[in-house]
Amino acid sequence: MLELIKLIDVKIGLMVVGQIAQTPERKIVFEYTSQFLENGFSISPFYLPLKPGLFTAPDEPFGGNFGVFNDSLPDGWGNLLLDRFLTSQGIDRSSLSVLDRLSLVGSSGMGALQYFPSQNIQSEYQSTELEFLAREVRKVISETDYSEHIELLIGVGGSPGGARPKALLKENDESWMVKFPSSIDPPDIGTLEFEYSVIARKCGIDMPETRLFENKYFGAKRFDRDGDQRIHMHTASGLLYASHRYPSLDYSELMRASFALTRNLENSYKLFRQMVFNVLTGNKDDHTKNFSFLYTEQGWCLSPAYDLAPSGGFNGNHSTTIAGEGQPSLANIYEVGTQAGLRKSRMLAIFDEVFQNCDSIRSGDW
Repeated sequence: MLELIKLIDVKIGLMVVGQIAQTPERKIVFEYTSQFLENGFSISPFYLPLKPGLFTAPDEPFGGNFGVFNDSLPDGWGNLLLDRFLTSQGIDRSSLSVLDRLSLVGSSGMGALQYFPSQNIQSEYQSTELEFLAREVRKVISETDYSEHIELLIGVGGSPGGARPKALLKENDESWMVKFPSSIDPPDIGTLEFEYSVIARKCGIDMPETRLFENKYFGAKRFDRDGDQRIHMHTASGLLYASHRYPSLDYSELMRASFALTRNLENSYKLFRQMVFNVLTGNKDDHTKNFSFLYTEQGWCLSPAYDLAPSGGFNGNHSTTIAGEGQPSLANIYEVGTQAGLRKSRMLAIFDEVFQNCDSIRSGDW
């Protein structure tokens, strides 16, 4: 049975960042510790600046949670697994508070943040054998067969965001994220996503190392890990309080926010290149959780690109708009860059490079 959580300690490594609590009015509040104020950094610069005092989370868009902590919570697939587990234990999922859900993440989340007390769901059965995990995933998806290993699936892949089933694995002391087909994916989705990752790299996009596990399961090396070191990661959604469930951001706004955070215009050019690739290849599922930033000793930077396979987006439109348009023209693409302060000559060169190198997968009339 889960414990009722009243206070969460947020940690990075051995250092306590701060505490999260819920007020009698059911508001979520956060405060940095004095030690972290002296030696740490703002974990969410736009909404949680590094200063003393109590912060109160807004009601929306994260159900009363702070954006940076919402980044740690599971999304579609992880929530499905958690709901199945809670139901099997006779627990009403609606009874869980934000604090309860963070304690279930504990130390298993993406990025560097960890939450204590931890109530990680543990499985007595352990396996990282991909074919076994894939079979158990198919049982959950089918809803006609019962998986006895929900706890195992939660443990290996219940914490990352996204709708696709995943497993977080170690391979030769390296951390990888491996994806399995969802109910709406074609059987060869792994091969397709790998092909897109290879072409994206040819287009000059900064990509993590990718590979096909067992010639069919797409895997990407985790960029929130460096050996055993955890790297703080913040999605554009959590950073800007922009929901990923509907169009809530424009690429021009994303680029301006990137510059405000990183103070490096090169990150805006990287986002421009990724935008061009997404438009030309028909990747319209370019929502706010599919862009992230990392904090390292050098400060904030844009993360490598991820989730670049073609997809339908929001009613056939790009989830992040291009100069306000969900189905942009060439003029809209350059307008975004101009609004973000990018040089026209360099934008033209980037567009031409991406156009030439994604010839085999270009979408529509491009």
